[in-house]
Amino acid sequence: MHFDLQPTLQNDLIKIIPLKEEDFESLFAVASDPLIWEQHPNKDRYQREVFQNFFKGAMASKGAFMVYEEGTNKIVGSSRYYELDEENSSVAVGYTFISREFWGKGHNKALKTLMFDYAFQFVDRVILHIGATNFRSQKAIEKLGATKVGEQEIAYYGEPVKWNFVYQVDKASWLK
Repeated sequence: MHFDLQPTLQNDLIKIIPLKEEDFESLFAVASDPLIWEQHPNKDRYQREVFQNFFKGAMASKGAFMVYEEGTNKIVGSSRYYELDEENSSVAVGYTFISREFWGKGHNKALKTLMFDYAFQFVDRVILHIGATNFRSQKAIEKLGATKVGEQEIAYYGEPVKWNFVYQVDKASWLK
């Protein structure tokens, strides 16, 4: 089977579609909230020029998504697949950000569930890189059953190296 890094997926709460160049302005409108990035290693992504670099990396990844609320079509945020490793049967999920309007309402869980369910049709492990000071994201991913398996310096696209925790979700535990 072929792992398409940009499928269109949806459930009762959200739908994700491949990110397109013309999505920049509408996605930046969400990303321009400094509070989204306050715990993130790259705290200045709310600035246009910094977000432009992030968006360029998202497009280059060929695995990035726009996330919409089902029913309202409001932009929830973005996420992506990256680092597909067929030899080790793994893929990374990350670069996720969600509008504060949708925090605590199940949208992140719905997003990760869609992405994990799809990924586990092709791989045995999902990897997540989460900033060492991004406690909100660490807690959210632990609630979904992810386990911290390491720490690593990550070079984000066109940005300085940052310290991250590496989390993993195994197919067998996810399917239980």
